[in-house]
Amino acid sequence: MTVGAPDVVRSYYELIDAEEYESVFALFDEDIVYERPGQDDIEGMAALREFYLDGRPLTEGSHEVHSLISEDNTVSVRGTFRGLQDGAQVAFGFADFFVFTDASTIGRRYTYTDRDVV
Repeated sequence: MTVGAPDVVRSYYELIDAEEYESVFALFDEDIVYERPGQDDIEGMAALREFYLDGRPLTEGSHEVHSLISEDNTVSVRGTFRGLQDGAQVAFGFADFFVFTDASTIGRRYTYTDRDVV
């Protein structure tokens, strides 16, 4: 297991909820691949920055982590997001998987929800 990976993932949710995007970007590898079924993959830091700064439909919300499991280089999370999506109040469950590189950065991320777009 990548040392500190569970703490990195916990801090990810705190930082994203606080909209501290520059600190969020520091957690990810330059070659990040972020997959969300039914949506285009986000590949590379430039695309990740564009997504979080200009394309993410979720705002003004918070993540509640219900369970977090780490094994080898992967941290799995099950939780609930409550906030705004395109201006409407939403609450939905999610499952995230963070795969860490040897450099202890997030190299791949997968998100599964019951929403069409996140």
